[in-house]
Amino acid sequence: MFVVIGTTGNVGRGLVRSLAEHGARVTATSRGITADQVPDGVRPVRADLTDAGSLREAFEGADALFLQSGGASAYLIDPQEIAATAKAAGVTRIVLLSSQGAATRPGSASHGVVARAVEDAVRESDAHWTILRPGGFHSNSLAWAHAGRSARTVAAPFGDVGLPLIDPADIAEAAATLLRDAGPAGLVVELTGAALVTPREQAAAIGAALGERVGFVDLPRPEAREQMLRFTPEEAVDTTLGILGEPTEDELRTGLGDEDVLGREPRDFADSARRNADVFR
Repeated sequence: MFVVIGTTGNVGRGLVRSLAEHGARVTATSRGITADQVPDGVRPVRADLTDAGSLREAFEGADALFLQSGGASAYLIDPQEIAATAKAAGVTRIVLLSSQGAATRPGSASHGVVARAVEDAVRESDAHWTILRPGGFHSNSLAWAHAGRSARTVAAPFGDVGLPLIDPADIAEAAATLLRDAGPAGLVVELTGAALVTPREQAAAIGAALGERVGFVDLPRPEAREQMLRFTPEEAVDTTLGILGEPTEDELRTGLGDEDVLGREPRDFADSARRNADVFR
């Protein structure tokens, strides 16, 4: 049986669906999950990464676990306790969704230190482990939905800086493959898009998907920082702006391990825009 942590997230939702479609037994978890949020046959269990004890029911009877490194809860989790709880329940395989920042921003508390702590806990467990390190997600553009609907204009900083963003659906597919077909243990797989795409190009792709023009406003860095500070810790904001505005050479590399896991090139942003066009209507 597979356990998927973070079922209602961009990756977890698609992963649960993929596993269920292949006939796997799946337990899906999140803090407030309900039966109507998962496919038929999937067992929903409410659990919280910040409370390893709450995971015991979810881990019961499982042999493989999809774990994510905490997201907004990252500072509050105890990765060693989570790994120990999984081991005690009989979990023998773990696929961890980490972050590219674990390698490219190791000094950042928000992007590197916490992610590496979770990675280390997984490495030190007795499980057969694989670590996925994606870059930025296509789905980050969904934050523009309200502005896109109301004004057909979106705003973002660094409008002409491209990054190899990846579709969460590709990450979910990669995770499903690795959970079903374990392969060699101890793999660290970096996942990024096949091409660099700028915020300005993302706005154009959304417009093309809608069949009408979507304008773009290049937001000054100080204004972007002020807006982000309303809902994100300061260090995370500064690191994120650094990635968006001054990406490292490694953060600009495309493809990486995608074709090895997916057997194809990753989806481009235009495809993602077409599939999510209704969000912007």
